Amino acid sequence: MNIPYGPLLVVEDVPNILELLSVTLRFKGYPVITAGNGEEALEIIAKERPALIITDILMPKMDGYAFVQNLRTDIKTHDIPIIFLSATYVTPEDKTFALSLGASRFIEKPIDTEDFLLTIAELLTQGPSTVPQPLEDGEFYVGYGQRLENKLRHKNTQITRTERLLKTLPKEQVASFEQLLAQAKRDREQIRAELEEIEKILKNIPETE
Repeated sequence: MNIPYGPLLVVEDVPNILELLSVTLRFKGYPVITAGNGEEALEIIAKERPALIITDILMPKMDGYAFVQNLRTDIKTHDIPIIFLSATYVTPEDKTFALSLGASRFIEKPIDTEDFLLTIAELLTQGPSTVPQPLEDGEFYVGYGQRLENKLRHKNTQITRTERLLKTLPKEQVASFEQLLAQAKRDREQIRAELEEIEKILKNIPETE
């Protein structure tokens, strides 16, 4: 199969999802390169320009929103088509914010494989697309912070529900729900850390007239 374009870059921090996406794409004949977070992806892009980027949103080090904002503010990468994947950021406001950054598509997890592959084929064959102007830094971080605040409230509710449930579960179910609780608490700490970073950044951005 002759590929008239560069590889597809998949950015995902969950190894089994990364593997699933990579295998699915390679099975269809696409060349694939992978990264575990936005920082790693930027390093890869500096060496090899992808034809299309598929990225999760909630990731360590540099998440999908910050990663895409970085791409859109760089003249060398601002026009690369991007597909956002998320099981966490799925409210209408989340999707609107993602598209305002210049994402070409927003796909919710769990992924419908047929729809996923059709979307990729469409983006690779439609030719250059019009990408919106990148958001100003202040506008980006305010919008991003609002998304994270919503996620933090949702995560706190999830943790409270799980803790309450653990008190009533049969013994054989406790271990699996304890694992869910531990993961939810790790997610919460990641979101809190990202919010703290955003607050620091916003304090250093001069207010516009």
